[in-house]
Amino acid sequence: MSQPTDANLDAYWMPFTANRQFKKAPRLLTRADGMYFTDDKGRQVLDGIAGLWCVNAGHNRPRIVQAIQQQAAELDFAPPFQMAHPKAFELAERLVELTPAGMNKVFYTNSGSESVDTALKMALAYHRVRGEGSRTRLIGRERGYHGVNFGGISVGGMVGNRKMFGMMLSGVDHIGHTHDAARNAFTVGQPEHGANLADDLERLVALHDASTIAAVIVEPVAGSTGVLIPPKGYLQRLREICDKHGILLIFDEVITGFGRTGNPFGAQTFGVTPDLMTVAKGLTNGCVPMGAVIAKQHIHDAFMNGPEHLIEFFHGYTYSAHPLACAAALGTLDTYAEEGLLTRAGELGGYFAECLHSLKGLPNVIDIRNIGLVGGVELSPLPGEPAKRAFNIFLDCWEKGVLIRTTGDTIALSPPLIIERKHIDHIIDTLRGAIQRAA
Repeated sequence: MSQPTDANLDAYWMPFTANRQFKKAPRLLTRADGMYFTDDKGRQVLDGIAGLWCVNAGHNRPRIVQAIQQQAAELDFAPPFQMAHPKAFELAERLVELTPAGMNKVFYTNSGSESVDTALKMALAYHRVRGEGSRTRLIGRERGYHGVNFGGISVGGMVGNRKMFGMMLSGVDHIGHTHDAARNAFTVGQPEHGANLADDLERLVALHDASTIAAVIVEPVAGSTGVLIPPKGYLQRLREICDKHGILLIFDEVITGFGRTGNPFGAQTFGVTPDLMTVAKGLTNGCVPMGAVIAKQHIHDAFMNGPEHLIEFFHGYTYSAHPLACAAALGTLDTYAEEGLLTRAGELGGYFAECLHSLKGLPNVIDIRNIGLVGGVELSPLPGEPAKRAFNIFLDCWEKGVLIRTTGDTIALSPPLIIERKHIDHIIDTLRGAIQRAA
């Protein structure tokens, strides 16, 4: 196997990466199978983060691989504007069988970021076609992550993703986040305290007037900011306030979708149905880029007016419903169904929580959060060097053959749903040692 040189590492400007550090000591992956990556040195590395929250069925799954291969040989591309191919419709039918009742219209995108921008545009256009064009304001949440397109970073609330990019979209405001370390630290599952935090939306309604607000977008579980679990009753209260004021509620389920919380979608885990739902990642098991927005019937129907030959919604992408992506998604849904993966996080969640919370009491561990098969371990930062302690632990785990993810000074775990108890033990034991060595 040829080894990379300094020259062939230079041209690639890597995303969300400390490029200079990486290129001094590259971490290169060359193969993957099941729960493991293989690096360029031939080492097996246990995947503790499902690739990037996306490889929910594990790596190199036969049904998905075969579906992509067969599709590439049969129909490599079909134009999505004024044309279509059968698998796009088949996949949509399969998806709405899994979604909460009433969410039965699927609009395809190519990523979570595109799904978010699509959902925001849908919300604005929906109110306009209904004669409420004054509803142009979008409400996000502090510490929210909704991808990296301009719409997503505008409603998002992670400072590092926003500060370099100017004014972004106008007419955007944010409710407060749900993290209450003083009352909820080390909670197993959903925190008891904080349903009242949803009432911050009423403050913005009073400030801006409901007649100007189109939609509120939140993640059921805020993942990339450090695994923030919604307090009991919080999402229900948010739903009530949106209904009261005629505001659409959008759930960003790019991370929580496809089994991560123990049900097909977080909406089902928490018992709250949004008006629009964004998905990506686990939709194709990360094999081919794909996303979607899933809408309630009445939102779709509001656009179906006017002459039949005219386009109802002026939006879409060249690669919407790409044949390879649809094939990969169908193979993924087959794999989920055959192996019961969309509920497996509920079955293993108790053991995962027990092991994760066993890290309580280790040096510098200030909070642990979990639900289903996702967990966060928050660390106290090194004085004057935010995020460095967690990054050092990330590097230590990598050297020991386990891949974790860090965001700030929080370690995030979201393993493939095929994980077994022995893998959980391995991840937690490796992380325990790394935390101790970083003390």
